[in-house]
Amino acid sequence: MNENNKTVLLATFINHRSKVSSVLKLIAKNFDVINDRIFLLRDAKDKNSYVLSYNIVKQEVTFSDVIHNTISLHRKKETNTLYTLNALNEIVKLQNNGKEDSNFSVDWSDYKNCILLTKIIELGDVEDTVELRRIDTVLEKIIKLRKE
Repeated sequence: MNENNKTVLLATFINHRSKVSSVLKLIAKNFDVINDRIFLLRDAKDKNSYVLSYNIVKQEVTFSDVIHNTISLHRKKETNTLYTLNALNEIVKLQNNGKEDSNFSVDWSDYKNCILLTKIIELGDVEDTVELRRIDTVLEKIIKLRKE
């Protein structure tokens, strides 16, 4: 990989273990996966829900058009926390008395081994609210992609 190439962390959500193999093939075919490694995470509370987490060389493509149920995430390495920027904003508000602050330092200790997402709750005529969603994860295995 060229040093100038930017990378992006992706997560693909899968609702059954039987679909993992076909999604892995799609990822290998369509993306330049950094170090050819993909992390298979299982939802700790739902044995049928999985997440494939992997870094790719950033490209000019909408990755969710290539592989459905795929989003871009960020990672806090020390706690194995994957999160969206919207989720980070919600964490800041939770820990900072409801105030957004881009300089606030988040205490990540309560968010080990999980994925943090947000969900918009539509309330009709009332302003929509944002709900923080936490998925506790277990690392099932690290998959090494085969070069073809």
